[in-house]
Amino acid sequence: MKIGNIDLGERPLLLAPMEDVTDIGFRLLCRRLGAAMVYSEFVAADALVRMVNRSLDKLTVCEEERPVAIQIYGKDPIAVRDAAQIVVERAHPDVLDLNFGCPVKKVAGKGAGSGLLQNVPLMLEITRAVVDAVPVPVTAKTRLGWDESHKIIVPLAEQLQDCGIQALTIHGRTRAQMYNGTADWSLIGEVKRNPRMRIPIIGNGDVCTAADARRGFEDYGVDAVMIGRATFGQPWIFKEIRDAEGFSPIPADATADAINSPHAPLSLDWKLDVLKEQVRMSISRIDEYRGILHVRRHLAATPLFKGIPNFRQTRIAMLRAETQAELFAIMEEVRTLLHKAGTANLPADASPLQLNFQDRSAIISSPPSSSERSGEGEGGDEMR
Repeated sequence: MKIGNIDLGERPLLLAPMEDVTDIGFRLLCRRLGAAMVYSEFVAADALVRMVNRSLDKLTVCEEERPVAIQIYGKDPIAVRDAAQIVVERAHPDVLDLNFGCPVKKVAGKGAGSGLLQNVPLMLEITRAVVDAVPVPVTAKTRLGWDESHKIIVPLAEQLQDCGIQALTIHGRTRAQMYNGTADWSLIGEVKRNPRMRIPIIGNGDVCTAADARRGFEDYGVDAVMIGRATFGQPWIFKEIRDAEGFSPIPADATADAINSPHAPLSLDWKLDVLKEQVRMSISRIDEYRGILHVRRHLAATPLFKGIPNFRQTRIAMLRAETQAELFAIMEEVRTLLHKAGTANLPADASPLQLNFQDRSAIISSPPSSSERSGEGEGGDEMR
């Protein structure tokens, strides 16, 4: 599969753009573990035009994580066009992605993200403006439609293609669904089967296992699969899927270089070492206290700890740790608990999608970001 001249190989798996999740450290970790391309947190066009520091910080990329896409959103064609030019000049991304899918109220409710599904002419105007303004491939991500009565993705895909985008990602829900129910891939398949469509179609929504990914490729014919929430607490999901039948496995030497661990890849101990590496990367990117806060959602969501008996107090202690030494000491205790519980043979399909994040919000929530405190606003989490 290619986006422009960027060859992503056969059956590529992509990391979805997610606010406060897909920072540079997590993107790099996912690339090392098999993601063919990674996407940045989504960035507000207005904030980029106003040169808001937090937004500009999101444009930081490193050579090792390429190919990388940076995603922006907004509702004013001139602002989005200018923001796209800023992104290209500062970050030199391989792909510039337009967010027409975020369903959260403070984005869609203001007419941006999936709010543009109610104003298709404006969406197309924004798309044309950006395509004409930047030299890198422009792509878009959207949903099936605004609600059950307005599933417009089949004609919309053609219109976006005619505007010049070079790939389209479709999440299999409407805006009204938010993240409820299950993703419906039937219309994604209909878009792919449309003889007028020439650009790659990327399927997204509820991909948690190799079987889910294989179904997207084989039953719906998509060119790539994008994974979002299922990466929480298990960035190794890319390797798990790529090692499965029907995919291209990661070379053993590449996996060995990805994580400094003496344990066999995908073993219980190796996965725990991956989480510890994620903590280290988060701390090195920010600082010890905030880096640990940032990674808490992954520690809370990981299926690695699912099934350990009487784990509640240990989980709470782990999620309240404030230093790397304290956190790693608890994680080593968890390693012992895992072996004692015999959870090395737990089913691999235990998914973060099955977890109730709200029940643990008091434990895992991070302090408000600088943009939230200042009212600069990047929009809410796009948990895809």
